Amino acid sequence: MNSPSLEAIQLVWTWSLVIYTVVLVVVAVMLHLIRREAARIHAGASEIWNVGQKIANNTIHIALLDTTNYVTGHVLSSAVGVAGATGALQAHTQSCAGCPACILGGA
Repeated sequence: MNSPSLEAIQLVWTWSLVIYTVVLVVVAVMLHLIRREAARIHAGASEIWNVGQKIANNTIHIALLDTTNYVTGHVLSSAVGVAGATGALQAHTQSCAGCPACILGGA
């Protein structure tokens, strides 16, 4: 059996190192591209998160509008009652010669 010559061994080692270097450079470039794209995705996700937080801060008080509507309904019904009582007082004072003494309990 013939053993390979020193030139053949050196040629195989040289080509192996060249292929290794090319593969190493390609992998390094691909990792750099992946890292850059991941940074872009992270920046976009952060912006979405910030906008979502702002929207949440602007809409958190919407639930309180239900309570506001409920209280406003009671205020409106009370105002209608006050307006009715004021109208009754006005009608009474226009027809009563003893007012305001009769309203205050003096007549």
